Amino acid sequence: MGRKSRVTVIGDLAHRPTTAHDVARLAGVSQSAVSRVYTPGASVSPETRIKVMEAAKRLGYRPNQVARSLITRRSNIVGVAVPGTENPFYSAALDALSIALARIGYRVLLFSVDAIAGSDPILEEVLRYRVDALVLISTSLSSHFADECMQLGLPVVLFNRKTDSGLASSVTGDNLNGARMIAAFLLAGGHKRFAFVAGVEHSSTNRDREAGFLSYLSARKVRHIERRVGNYSTTAAEAAVRSLLELEKQPDAIFCANDHMALVALNVAQVGFGLQPGRDISIVGFDNIDMAGWPLFGLTTYSQPIQTMIDQVIGILERQLSGEAAVALQQVTQGELIVRASARKPKTGLSQSGKGWVWRPRTEPAVF
Repeated sequence: MGRKSRVTVIGDLAHRPTTAHDVARLAGVSQSAVSRVYTPGASVSPETRIKVMEAAKRLGYRPNQVARSLITRRSNIVGVAVPGTENPFYSAALDALSIALARIGYRVLLFSVDAIAGSDPILEEVLRYRVDALVLISTSLSSHFADECMQLGLPVVLFNRKTDSGLASSVTGDNLNGARMIAAFLLAGGHKRFAFVAGVEHSSTNRDREAGFLSYLSARKVRHIERRVGNYSTTAAEAAVRSLLELEKQPDAIFCANDHMALVALNVAQVGFGLQPGRDISIVGFDNIDMAGWPLFGLTTYSQPIQTMIDQVIGILERQLSGEAAVALQQVTQGELIVRASARKPKTGLSQSGKGWVWRPRTEPAVF
C-alpha cells in the first residue's frame, strides 16, 4: 500500500471510530487476520501480528469487545464471587486468579457476597451479565444455583468450598487431614485442654476442619473440647477467643478454623490476657497466609498452596470452556503443617524445609 493510500485511510477516520477494516487496509492484510490477532490462542504469523499491531497503534484502534461478544457469543469475562477481602486469604486468591485468567484471555467481573448468605442473592445479577464462567471463592453454592447454571451451560468452579451434591467442580485444600494433623501436633506437644474456634458453620470448609480436629481428639480419649463460633470475622473471633480465655480453666491449645481468626486470637491472648503464645498457650490456624510468617505473629498453621489450587481451577475452566463434557471434579490439594512460635514444639516429628519448620507424625501414618 503506497503513501497516498495510507494517508487516505487516516484521513477517512477524522470523524468516525476506527474499525478492524481500517486496520486491515493500513496493515495490508485481511480483516480476518486482524480478528485473529485479537483472538487469544488463534493462529497468526509473527510478521502479520507486527503489521496489525503497528497499524492499530497508529490509528488508535481498540477492538470493541461488546461487538465481538455478540458475534462469538463469548464475553471473555469470568464472574468471580468473593465474600469481601477482610481475610487476606481471599484477596491473595483473587489476585492469583485474576492474573491466571488474564494469561488465557479472560477478565474478571467481581461480585461481592455475604459469607453467611452464600451465592443465591447474586444469582440473577450474575446471569444478567452473561459471563462465560463463574468462580466462587470461599462462597457456598446452593443446589438451586447449581441447577440454574447447569441448565444454562454456565461452568461453575468452587475455590476453597465444595458441594455435597457434586453438581459443580471444586478445588479445596486438604481440610480434613490438615485438621487431623493439627490435633495430632497439639497432642504431641503435651496439651490437655483444647478449644476450636469455628468459621461459618454451614460452610464445607469449616465442617471438614472441625470434623477432622474433633474426630482425631475423640479417638484419643479427649472428652471435652470447648467450642466457639468466629464466623471467619474479626469481631466474632475476638468475642469467641475472649470467652474461652475467661473460663476458669482456660484452654492451653486453640485451633482456629483459619489464619485470619488465629491472628485475632494471638492479639487477644497477648494483649488482653498477658499470655505468651508458644509457652502459656498454643494457637494454630489454617491457610498459611503471608502475615502468618511475619515475626510479629509467627503463626503455626496448615498451608493451602494458593498458586497450585488456582492452577487447578484454571485447568478445570479451560476444559469446560472448550466444550468438553466432563463430570464435575472435586480436587483436594495437600499442604504442610508449618511450625512457628505461636505453638509449643513437640520433641519429635519436626524437620526443616524452605518454609521453615514442618511437622509430620512419625507414627500412625494411616490416620492421615
